[in-house]
Amino acid sequence: MSIKLPRVKKNKNKQITKKNIGIEPEIVEKSIEVDVVNPDVEADLISSYPITEGSEFPVIVDDYIDASPHENKKKDVVVYDPLTAYLREMRQYPPLTKDQEIALATRYRKDNDLEAAYQLVSSNLWLVVKIARDYERAAKSVLDLIQEGNIGLMEAVKNFDPLRGVRFPSYAVWWIKAYIIRYLIANWRLVKIGTTQAQRKLFFNLNKEKEKLEREGFKPEPKLLAKALDVKESDIIEMEQRLASPDVSVDAQIGEDSDSNLLNMLPSPNSNAEEVMAAKEQKELIDQYLNDFEKMLTDKEHLIYKERLLSEDKATLQDLSDRLSLTPERIRQIEVKIKEKLRSYLEEKIEDAAIEIM
Repeated sequence: MSIKLPRVKKNKNKQITKKNIGIEPEIVEKSIEVDVVNPDVEADLISSYPITEGSEFPVIVDDYIDASPHENKKKDVVVYDPLTAYLREMRQYPPLTKDQEIALATRYRKDNDLEAAYQLVSSNLWLVVKIARDYERAAKSVLDLIQEGNIGLMEAVKNFDPLRGVRFPSYAVWWIKAYIIRYLIANWRLVKIGTTQAQRKLFFNLNKEKEKLEREGFKPEPKLLAKALDVKESDIIEMEQRLASPDVSVDAQIGEDSDSNLLNMLPSPNSNAEEVMAAKEQKELIDQYLNDFEKMLTDKEHLIYKERLLSEDKATLQDLSDRLSLTPERIRQIEVKIKEKLRSYLEEKIEDAAIEIM
């Protein structure tokens, strides 16, 4: 659906919004038709409808024809380009000089002046766009890269030290790249392919190193690549498999004539019936051994055994000392003796049970 706007008048304060063109939000499309009356209105169009926070449709007209109010008018489709709008907004913040960077960074570092931090960020947005363009082919949207790079730019402002004599853009470029690269690795596939430092290194350098070796006349084998990139040969093989294999849905059918899917082929994470029964029998056997062991203890040993070895909230040596009228050291000695007896008893019982099974 396309919508005709009223004829443009020279009014530098007017802005196009859903409200003042008289349409409902749900019927608005990304493109609209604009009646172009005269080539002289180009500057007025752009200045009359600046891209601001309240603007919905920035008007960008590519070509015009001369026409009078009584002649046929050409209709140009105007498409909203968020990247163009962002770049246009960004141009209002000029780059800073070295002295200005130092002054603003000092104000933020000493006084936590958020206005100074805002100026540092806004005046270096161009740097984020420049770096994002270098990684544009690896992402679906350059605006996503710009957004991540802006976060890195803000981190750079937090950590920048103006006393080191380094220009802020030279310092911020590393933070911006780090956040963009992290975003690319996390969103390259549904399943992450770079979770370790070696994998992240291979993600960006493996194909480059392959091309380099081929130009030099070498066959890019895993062993040679591992030596050149200073990683394990197994890491090279694993990353090659990850990059070569696309993501596959576990709900995908195995064949055209089959109703089975990959999910049915995966092993169940739950234990099978035999393992469950074996674990249950083992627990019952250990419980029986412990009950039999308790019957071998004296009253004092039984109390220490329950309060110091079985209880989750262990009694202190001093508490048992008061209850049994013994010194804390004597209580500790009895506890050590009980542990040794228990270990010997369980080893003997388990050995006997193993002999019976054989």
